[in-house]
Amino acid sequence: MSNTPNKKIYLSPPHLNGEEIDFIKDAIDSNWIAPLGPHVDAFESEVADYVGVKQAAALSSGTAGLHLALEMLGVQKGDHVFCSDLTFVASANAIRYLNAIPVFIDAEPTSWNMSPSALEKAFESISPKAVIVTDIYGQSADYKLIAEICDTHQTPIIEDAAESLGAEYNRKKCGSFGEMAILSFNGNKIITTSGGGMLLSDRSEFVLKAKKLSTQSKEVALHYEHTQVGYNYRLSNILAALGRAQLKSLDQYVEKRREIFNYYYNNLNNIDGIWFMPEIENGKSTRWLSVVLMKNINHEKIEDIIRSFSEENIEVRPIWKPMHLQPAFEGAAFFFNGQKPVSASLFEHGLCLPSGSDLSKNDLNRIIKLLIKEN
Repeated sequence: MSNTPNKKIYLSPPHLNGEEIDFIKDAIDSNWIAPLGPHVDAFESEVADYVGVKQAAALSSGTAGLHLALEMLGVQKGDHVFCSDLTFVASANAIRYLNAIPVFIDAEPTSWNMSPSALEKAFESISPKAVIVTDIYGQSADYKLIAEICDTHQTPIIEDAAESLGAEYNRKKCGSFGEMAILSFNGNKIITTSGGGMLLSDRSEFVLKAKKLSTQSKEVALHYEHTQVGYNYRLSNILAALGRAQLKSLDQYVEKRREIFNYYYNNLNNIDGIWFMPEIENGKSTRWLSVVLMKNINHEKIEDIIRSFSEENIEVRPIWKPMHLQPAFEGAAFFFNGQKPVSASLFEHGLCLPSGSDLSKNDLNRIIKLLIKEN
C-alpha cells in the first residue's frame, strides 16, 4: 500500500490475504453461488471448531442472529430483555423487532462491557426473558460474574460477539458464552464475508431451529408448507467461500491489531490526558479497534478532532453513543451505579483510532502526530 501523505486511512477496512479468489472461484466453478452449498457447511464447521462450540448457523448478518436467538428463547411482545448500554444499536434493535422492551445496563470501567453490579441491580426490579451481553471493541465481558448472576435468576444469556471474534476470556474464545452467541462478518470486522453473520450454540436444537427459521421455515414436504413465519436470513455459498479464506488469517490479524494498539500505547501513553481502553483481567482482546479517552476534552471537541482528521484524509470515530441516550429508546429503563453512568462518560471522551490490520508504521506515525497536535 502507498504511504503518500494524502492516502486515505480508513478506520477498519477489509484485509484480504490473497486466498479469497481461489475459494470464490471454486464456488463459481461448481455453480454453487446461490444461498447454501458446501462452503456454507464448511464455514459453519470451521468457525464452530475455532470458537469451541458444537454447531453454528451461517446467516445474512449478526443482527439476524440476535433476532432469531430472541425468538427461539420465546421473547414476545411486552417481555423485558436486558441489553448492554454501550453497544452498537443492532443489539437493541433486535429486541424491538419482537415488540419486546429493552432495559439497558451500564458499562464497567475495567472492561467497558456490561457491569455485573448494575446487572444485579436491574434484577432487583425487573425479571427479563433474556440478557444480551455485548463484547465491545474486541473485548470479552466478565462472563464469570455475569453468568453467576443470570444463573441465579434462571435467565439465559445471548452473547453479542459481533466485535470480538478471536478474543478470549479465561482461555475460552468469545462466541462460546451463553445459551447462544452471534458473530458478525460485516466489512469492517476483523474478518469479513462482505456482509454476514453466524449464530453459535452447544445446543443443537437452537442451531437447527435457526437454520429452519432463516430459510422461511419450510417444512419437510414436496410442496411449500409453512406452519410458522420464517425469514430469509441464510448466508450465500459464495460469501461463505470468502469467509473460509478470511478465517485462515484470523489469528494473524488479531496479533497485527494488538501490535497496532501497542504501538499507539507506546507512543501516546506518556501524553497528558490520553488514556487507553483497558484489557479485562484473564482476557485477551483482539483490539478490533484501538480506543482512547481524551480526558481533558469534551464530546464537542471530540467532534472537532474527527473533522480535523477528516481534512487530513484519516477516518476516526467517536465511540458508540450509549443506548439510553438514543432518541429511538427514549424512556427505556436504565441501570447504573454511582452518580454518573460510565457509558456516558466514555462517550463524552472516547475516540476510535484507525486499526486495520494492514496499517503501516508510516500510517500510524501520521495518525499519532495529528492526535498529539489535537490533544
